[in-house]
Amino acid sequence: MRNLFVFILIAISSSSIAQNTNEKIIQNNYLLAENYYRENAFEKATFLYKELYDNSPFNTNYLERLISCYQETDRFLIAEKLLKNKIKTNKNHSYLYVYLGYNYEKQQLKDAAEINYKIALTSLNKSTIYAAVIGGLFKEYNLLDNAILAYEKAMQINKNANYIFQIAEIYGEKGNYKKMFESYVEIVDSNDRYFNIIQRYASKYITEDSENEANILFRKALLKKSASKPKDVWNVLLSWLFTQQKDYTKALIQEKALFQRKQEDLSAVFTVGKTAFENNAFDTSKKCFNFVVEKSNTKSEIINANLYLTKIAVATKSPETKKLFSSIFKRFGKNAATITIQVGYADFLTFYENKPTEAIIVLKKALLYANSKFDKARIKLKLGDVLVFTGKFNTALIYFSQIQTQLKNHELAQEARFKIAQTSYFKGDFDWAKAQLKILKSATTQLIANDAVALYLKISDNEPVDSIPSGLKQLAKAELLAFQNKNNAALNELNNLFTQKDVFVNGLIPGEVIYDDVLFFQAKLLVKQNKYEQALLSLSKIIAADNQGFLTDDIYFMMAEIYHNKIKNREKAQEYYQKIIFEHSSSIYLVDARKRYRKLRGDLIKISD
Repeated sequence: MRNLFVFILIAISSSSIAQNTNEKIIQNNYLLAENYYRENAFEKATFLYKELYDNSPFNTNYLERLISCYQETDRFLIAEKLLKNKIKTNKNHSYLYVYLGYNYEKQQLKDAAEINYKIALTSLNKSTIYAAVIGGLFKEYNLLDNAILAYEKAMQINKNANYIFQIAEIYGEKGNYKKMFESYVEIVDSNDRYFNIIQRYASKYITEDSENEANILFRKALLKKSASKPKDVWNVLLSWLFTQQKDYTKALIQEKALFQRKQEDLSAVFTVGKTAFENNAFDTSKKCFNFVVEKSNTKSEIINANLYLTKIAVATKSPETKKLFSSIFKRFGKNAATITIQVGYADFLTFYENKPTEAIIVLKKALLYANSKFDKARIKLKLGDVLVFTGKFNTALIYFSQIQTQLKNHELAQEARFKIAQTSYFKGDFDWAKAQLKILKSATTQLIANDAVALYLKISDNEPVDSIPSGLKQLAKAELLAFQNKNNAALNELNNLFTQKDVFVNGLIPGEVIYDDVLFFQAKLLVKQNKYEQALLSLSKIIAADNQGFLTDDIYFMMAEIYHNKIKNREKAQEYYQKIIFEHSSSIYLVDARKRYRKLRGDLIKISD
């Protein structure tokens, strides 16, 4: 008996091993076949798919691939015979007629194709069990009208069927955005929980340009539905749309309407305000945060809103800035709750009031209030900045290094490492700066990574070789002076560099890369001083020397913005926006350039209701 039991166990085990081995072989063959198929090696793929299909004749994936291989190798009659035999033995599998129809279509036999497509569609009158497959096949074969018919017919016959997502997506593929957005709106109307999904689908078509066709049609669909059937979700979607196209005032109107109805959550208003601030829409941002301060019952929320109000005041150089800080501290005190505002105040005192000594006192007191290591790190970061401002580099580096040690791999530690690199660059210690930047090039924070790469390239491309001056030390000194708000001194430093060589008659001397960076930085300083014609001259010299340099799209956009916003020369602004559109299609400025160009040109999109 015991021997029998052992025998059975061995037999079961052997069977299991054999089964697993067989499954592995099938999986490997399938992966190999797929690889051949993707590489257009259809003859090799055919052999494998036929073997797979013969072993698993009910696997539709194998069938589809096998038929496709036959079609790609012009073996249409073999595919036809296979499909007809399949239909003969599986009369209820009506989706097979789509395969057969497309096989005729590939042979330019349009009438035969249409007959079989019609059979597949008509079959839905009896049963909708294969509606999803039939609709999906029509979509895959780019027979989009038939796909819509299949899905709509299935929903008419089976009231529980729902293919509205698929239909909406097909309308988008057809370029019928009006029907697509109307379908999406209907989906949300049927169930609010689809809101996030619809937002994701719509985002494929929505751009920053409010005059974009998709933007207009989505807005019309939402407004139409909102008028006939008011719901909060229409306001939410409209707010999202307006935010995408940077119409923050309109977004705020929607969020205010929502809040007035529910009186619950101000987070959406706060988000609009923050986004507006980040995009320099300060008037709207200020309205958002004033609204939060007025309506909120949460202390932390009010303090955060006030933080942004101080940032706006500083950014717009409001004469009431110092008074605003004082009123906030009077109301909420200087404590752990207001540390971010204290840090902001220290920044204001240093970089706008030129009172770094007062700023250091503020920050050192704030350290006493700080309860978390993260708050302490933020204070020390600003302390380091203030010390660099005063030229106390070594003390600043101590603070930055402390943050690195205490918060390894955290975003604040990465920021501290960048500041170590930047400070080292200001000092002229290029080797140490590069060592830090090399690590930061793979930083998790994209902004820090980008800044690190830019500074690394600036140093590595331009550092002195064999004690031959390259101008990098002078550029670093000029950038330090600009950091210290000594813009005139910075310009003088750059001008001293220029006078050493007569290189600006017809642009730069080929190979003098440092002058690209020097002139670009000079242009930025001149813009700060409202010397726009001089800034344009500096930028044009770079282009004259090398219009294929890595700074080219930055230069074109800067020139376009100067002509557009400062000099008010529409024609020249259009010229440089156009250069980005047609010559730098991968530029980060492309969307903004296209939007501004169209507005300057006076484009108007006319869309019928």
